[in-house]
Amino acid sequence: MIRPALLGGALAVLLLAVLLFRRPLSALLGLLARSGVGMIFLWLFQGVSGPLGVQLGVNLLNGLVLGLLGAPGFALLLMAQWAVR
Repeated sequence: MIRPALLGGALAVLLLAVLLFRRPLSALLGLLARSGVGMIFLWLFQGVSGPLGVQLGVNLLNGLVLGLLGAPGFALLLMAQWAVR
């Protein structure tokens, strides 16, 4: 059986942790959301990339680059892919 004092202490520690790490958690969730949008964009880009002769993989690294840098990140990925070929 869980003691009420122990449960209250655990909830207080959890609340304190959320309050202390609110900004970093918000930034992390924002990055995850932008990276998810970047992954969706890469997936959609695969449909037109074949005729253009460009192949960008849909993977976590490319999604993070797009999530962090946005449109300049997409240009960076295209230039990196061009430089490797």
